[in-house]
Amino acid sequence: MIELRTPSEIVELQTAGAFVGRVLEATRDAAAVGVNTLELDALAHDMIRAEGAESCYIDYHPSFGASPFGKVICISVNDAVLHGLPHDYVLQDGDLVSLDFAASVNGWVSDSALSIVVGTPRPEDLKIIELTEVALAAGIAAATVGNKIGDISAAIGDVAHASRIKVNMDFGGHGVGRVMHGDPHIPNDGRAHRGLPLRAGLVFAVEPWFMLGTDKIYTDADGWTLRSRDGSRGAHSEHTIAITEDGPLVLSARSS
Repeated sequence: MIELRTPSEIVELQTAGAFVGRVLEATRDAAAVGVNTLELDALAHDMIRAEGAESCYIDYHPSFGASPFGKVICISVNDAVLHGLPHDYVLQDGDLVSLDFAASVNGWVSDSALSIVVGTPRPEDLKIIELTEVALAAGIAAATVGNKIGDISAAIGDVAHASRIKVNMDFGGHGVGRVMHGDPHIPNDGRAHRGLPLRAGLVFAVEPWFMLGTDKIYTDADGWTLRSRDGSRGAHSEHTIAITEDGPLVLSARSS
C-alpha cells in the first residue's frame, strides 16, 4: 500500500535519515586497508544501540535471502554489488566498497548507501562510483510533483546508457516509511511519463547501482551477497527522499 506522509511525519523521517547518514559517515571514515568488515558492522551496531534505534537488517528474511541477514549493515566489496553480508574479510588496497544501511528511529525508517575505494583507486572504479552518484542526483531531480515514477527511472537509465552501462532491473528504489521496503518500486531504467503520478507526501528511496561489465548477477554461497556474473565491480548510491510541493527533499542527507 502506498501512503502519503504529513509534514510532521516527514520531519520524523528526516530525524531517522540524519541518523542513517551519521552511521554511513562513520563507517565510511572507518573503512581502510586492514579493517575487517566485521569491525564496520560492529561500529554500526554500537551506534544503533547508542541511539536507541532498531536495525532493519538483522532479522530481515525476505524470499530472496537464505536466512535472516544477521548483521546490521550491507558491505559489498568489488564484484559483490548488493546485499553484501559482512564476514571475516580484511579490506585490501584498492577494494571498491559499497555501504548500505537502514534503520528505524522512533518507528520511522530511512535507507541510504554510498560507495568508496579504500587505498589506491582504479580509474574505472572511481568512474562507476561517479556514475551512480550522477544517476542518483538525476533521479532525485526528476522526483517532482506532476512527474511520474517513470521520469525518475528514465533519468537514472539515461545516465547509465550514456556511458554504455547495462542496467539490472531486479532491484531498485522502493517505498520507505514504517518499513524498509514498500511500494512503489522504482526501477533504475524506464520510460518517462509512465507509472504512478508523484504527489506531495510520497516517501521513497532512489537507488541506482551499476556494474562495469554486465547486468547479470548471482547469489553467493552465503545466501545473501549478490555478485556480478562476469566478476566486474559495481557501485551503489542511495538516498531516502520525500516529494514536497517545493521539490524533492533528501531525508538521508549527510554532512560530508
